[in-house]
Amino acid sequence: MDFTLTENQNMLRKITREFAEEYLVPVAQESDEKQELDDTAFQKMKEMNYFGVCVPEDFGGAGLHNDTIAHCIIIEEIGRADAGWGLTMAVHNGLATYPIYKFGTDEQKQKFLTDLAKGEKVGAFCLTEPNAGSDAAGVQLTAEKDGDEYILNGNKIFATNGGIAKTLLVVAKTGESDKRPQLTVFIVDGNSPGYTVGAKEDKLGVRASKTSELVFQDVRVPQENILGGVGEGFKYVMKILGYGRITIAAQSVGLGQAALEASVKYANERVQFGKPIGKFEGIQWKLADMYCAVESGRFFTYKAAFMHDNNMDFGVVSSMAKLVASEAAMKATHSAVQIHGGYGLMKEYQVERYFRDAKMGEIYEGTSEIQRMIIANHLLRKGV
Repeated sequence: MDFTLTENQNMLRKITREFAEEYLVPVAQESDEKQELDDTAFQKMKEMNYFGVCVPEDFGGAGLHNDTIAHCIIIEEIGRADAGWGLTMAVHNGLATYPIYKFGTDEQKQKFLTDLAKGEKVGAFCLTEPNAGSDAAGVQLTAEKDGDEYILNGNKIFATNGGIAKTLLVVAKTGESDKRPQLTVFIVDGNSPGYTVGAKEDKLGVRASKTSELVFQDVRVPQENILGGVGEGFKYVMKILGYGRITIAAQSVGLGQAALEASVKYANERVQFGKPIGKFEGIQWKLADMYCAVESGRFFTYKAAFMHDNNMDFGVVSSMAKLVASEAAMKATHSAVQIHGGYGLMKEYQVERYFRDAKMGEIYEGTSEIQRMIIANHLLRKGV
């Protein structure tokens, strides 16, 4: 088993870290306070082709569609600098752009991928509703066939990138079979008449990322914009979420890494009782536990990425990666605040923001409880 990263992957980490230190870190706190992504950073992200990470070069992408570990490294380094940007890019690439590349028709790829890859349009995945979150089958937004089009009516909530997305993967109910809802995934143009952005959510963490209610009132979508097939939406939702959880795990790994690095630095600099607090066993144990937790999340994430790229059944491992990485980030940021003491509660020190950001990771893209259900059900069906 080889844990060595390739030369290209190491180079991508170096380049992305340098980029993030220059353009994301200096404005991360301000972005959190304003609840807005920085415009300059946005343009620089486009120039670096980070919006097209998992898109082939033929469509203007970076050509990393067969290297999910490289994709994870980029999301990890961006998430280390600013979890808001990390989430934005994880959703755009992993939950919107890649599914169109992976499951879309040639016509759909030609129509949508280039603008997404260049960052001219931001992508969003729209599943959650007031009565459909963990229970994906509870979707009530309807899509009724009318000739060669479908008419969408209903609301989505908690849509990441919802306020800025112009290409949306929308999960809709297209009928029932044996009293079970039939779901279908539609690619919706954000400029469609009848589509509006509703309330912007005021969140605990990852505040720079846009999370909004989305309203669909008689939105017409051509049938050629169906991703997969009519009534096959649940199958595709599970596939999309399985891949998306890898990138969300990577974002959490980056956040945990940021908390760990800040804590090591502070433990070496902060002097109490005549010596750096890193000399005290109580602090050392916290740092050791943080390091182990973050590395565990990283290994699970890279394993899931490796399995995906080698056509292995990666679904349960992606749930394990998301669970372990998000809880590792929570553990690391909690300890970081504790190590910083009173300073850890102050916005002047970034660990306060890290702590708020980390809690979000245990909720979105499937709660920790849902991940445990997936893992346990796998065990009960197939064994260890």
